[in-house]
Amino acid sequence: MEKRYAILVSVMTGMIMVPIDASMVNVILPTLTEVFHTDISTAQWVPVIYLLTVSSLLLFYGRLGDVIGYKKVFLYGLGGFVISSGLCGLAPTMFWLIVFRAVQGLTAGMMMAVPFAIITASFPPTELGRALGIFAISISTGLAIGPSLGGFLTGLFGWRFTFLINLPIGVVALIVGFKVIPPFERKTNKLDYWGAIAAFVFMFSTIMIINRLQSDGMNIITIVSLTTAIASGLMFFIIESRTSAPMLNLKLFQSATFSFACLSSFFNFVSQYVMVFLTPFFLQRALHCSPAGVGKVMTAFPLAVIIIAPVSGALSDRPGTRLLSCIGGSISCIALALMGLLPSSATPLDVALRLAIFGIGTGVFQSPNTSAAMSVVPRENAGVASAIVATVRNVGMISGIAIAGAVLHIFVDENVLGKHSLNYEEGTLFLTGLRYAYFSGAFIAALTAITSFVRSKQSTDAIKTI
Repeated sequence: MEKRYAILVSVMTGMIMVPIDASMVNVILPTLTEVFHTDISTAQWVPVIYLLTVSSLLLFYGRLGDVIGYKKVFLYGLGGFVISSGLCGLAPTMFWLIVFRAVQGLTAGMMMAVPFAIITASFPPTELGRALGIFAISISTGLAIGPSLGGFLTGLFGWRFTFLINLPIGVVALIVGFKVIPPFERKTNKLDYWGAIAAFVFMFSTIMIINRLQSDGMNIITIVSLTTAIASGLMFFIIESRTSAPMLNLKLFQSATFSFACLSSFFNFVSQYVMVFLTPFFLQRALHCSPAGVGKVMTAFPLAVIIIAPVSGALSDRPGTRLLSCIGGSISCIALALMGLLPSSATPLDVALRLAIFGIGTGVFQSPNTSAAMSVVPRENAGVASAIVATVRNVGMISGIAIAGAVLHIFVDENVLGKHSLNYEEGTLFLTGLRYAYFSGAFIAALTAITSFVRSKQSTDAIKTI
């Protein structure tokens, strides 16, 4: 396709808002509690409701892209994201901010569901890895600049501008996307509504369980969510097995390449968010870094991904994806183990170095692994396959935070976890809990390497006949 790199840049321009917005929101949560005179538990719903609505509809949006076209889904989502960002920036109360964030999540899900499908449809197999590696730059750049940009905008103009900044970026992305992204040929015109409903209920319930189990335990909410998840999951499997035009073609998972690539991606994002969730606490409470200092050190991870991902993606177009994915998972495992071995006398530079190593491992892993998953999928299922990859990513993120928090709670008393200033004994106990949590992340990263290594070398032609 002649304009393939223009298409890639257009998608990247729209998608960069998603990680910027997500990382900025975490920075402004303390400000929101002060402005709206509310507590932390209420403020947490600002990121949580967004994550719930994004993840719950990714599969539906992916299939919708297969039916009505990837361009429409992406641009509708982008337009909705711009409008909902404006509503968030004008929210009069915390209640309305949470409502508008839910709407923002609904629209962001449309954007997140189809980028891989658009890129796969635009690039030949010999350039797919390179394209996915370049695309990874937009995500990593957004994550890198989000915290600093959020702090700058909040300090200079107020918290509302962390949402309003999306308006000019989004308008430019809409204009470019409308002109550049082609409609793409559609291979199906049927949409499985009952399957979509069952998938939404299953994903919403599952994410709710993961999110609330750590803090609430097995109370009525988690028990109802678990029961609902099991029932809707079974219903979804039955519907997809019997319908003539399923939302999710279950035969995709007959491909060992696709199945193991998804599993490897899940393990990678679990280990990634163990690192991302724990390290700010290590820097602040063990090394006594300021919030600004924490932000600077944490940028070492996405900066390393920015440098490595395009190179890794280009390399995967030549020798293949399995070896690079395995190497990336192994490097990530080593980085997490090294974090677990850090003494209390460590410096921020020691942490930044290990974050950079982890970023190298992530950059080496992600583009080849995504290329492996998307390259074996029939073109008519590219949208839902792209959504599966995005869903796996989001569930992995949530699971990583939950696992890291659960391990900390096992080894560290809750009273200690609630303190911002720790004495020597409490600090030692906290550091011990952190180490075990980092080691759990290293184990999961090792699973990333193992599942990447055992991935089948099936031929693309054989899989495209499913």
